[in-house]
Amino acid sequence: MKIKYLMLVSMLSLYGCGGTEDRASSEASGEAKAKEVYSWRMVTTWPKNLPGMGVAPETIADMVRKMSNGRLDIRVYGAGEIVPAREVFEAVSQGAVQMGHGAAYYWKGKVEIAQFFTAVPFGLTAQEMNGWLFHGGGMELWRELYARYNLVPFAAGNTGVQMAGWFNREINSLEDIQGMKMRIPGLGGEVFEKAGGIAVNMHGGEIFTSLQTGVIDATEWVGPYNDLAFGLHRVAKYYYYPGWQEPGPTLEAIVNKEAYDSLPEDLQEILRAAVLTVNSDLLAEYTARNNAALRELVDNHGVELRKLPDDVIKELARLSKEVTASIVDEDPLSQKIYDSFTRYRSDVVEYQKISERAYGDARSLLEDSD
Repeated sequence: MKIKYLMLVSMLSLYGCGGTEDRASSEASGEAKAKEVYSWRMVTTWPKNLPGMGVAPETIADMVRKMSNGRLDIRVYGAGEIVPAREVFEAVSQGAVQMGHGAAYYWKGKVEIAQFFTAVPFGLTAQEMNGWLFHGGGMELWRELYARYNLVPFAAGNTGVQMAGWFNREINSLEDIQGMKMRIPGLGGEVFEKAGGIAVNMHGGEIFTSLQTGVIDATEWVGPYNDLAFGLHRVAKYYYYPGWQEPGPTLEAIVNKEAYDSLPEDLQEILRAAVLTVNSDLLAEYTARNNAALRELVDNHGVELRKLPDDVIKELARLSKEVTASIVDEDPLSQKIYDSFTRYRSDVVEYQKISERAYGDARSLLEDSD
């Protein structure tokens, strides 16, 4: 019995030593991972350093670098520096780069239903989009969709309600749209074509020259803040509102899934926090800058600000219902996204009647009394 007891004690001692070595090895591995520097590249669909949208990716990279003490170092490239603007999705999906920044409706030829995560004509405002994504089930559906393409998506900014666009001739009726060539992406472009126009898809860097040379007759871009920076007032006279086609366009950051999964948990959290901060801050920036830019366009550059005629807006709204319903295919996930979006929109519109819209009407009384 004594011999058996001594053998048991000896075995337990050896096992304990082995466990200690395993733990030490695991701890050393964890410490090494915590000190490892991850060098990433982020490609974007925007011209380098474009105010607002073009600066947002740089802000994300700077925040991540500082919060991680340099452990996650992201270098940002503008459209065309590594890949063309329209190839950002594939570059990140295939792992050629680790990260991208753009807008989901640019990928309509690859993932048509993804357009719901940028902008739907007569759809959700920026505040409403954030509500759907973060508290209405939208983000879960977005992740499920992009998982098919080896991507992890994040909401990474919003410009707020955009302008209807720049036109070289007046729009007094639907007849004026017939045959008009307009740069207008996404679902808005499909609606414009149903209304009799010709939708042209091009990235931001091509817009000025195309409008100047007559390749297109009209364009929408963003709003006064960015449109002024692009100098679009120099090549078009009429500036129309409201931006029916993009009421609350959400920008996206996309991350290659293998690259994301390779990060330690703390760096994943840092990345998420940085993107979430920029998502909120970018909307604040556009809210603060747009009106001053509009005043400069109208007061200093003689731009003619016009409202689209009611009958034109009404027809565009009717056609928008047809277009958004038609893109849902036999894929069950597409149907889930469409149903979630439309159900949320119905609910939020009802509440907006007694909140945002009612307050806007009430505040206009104050303005009328000034």
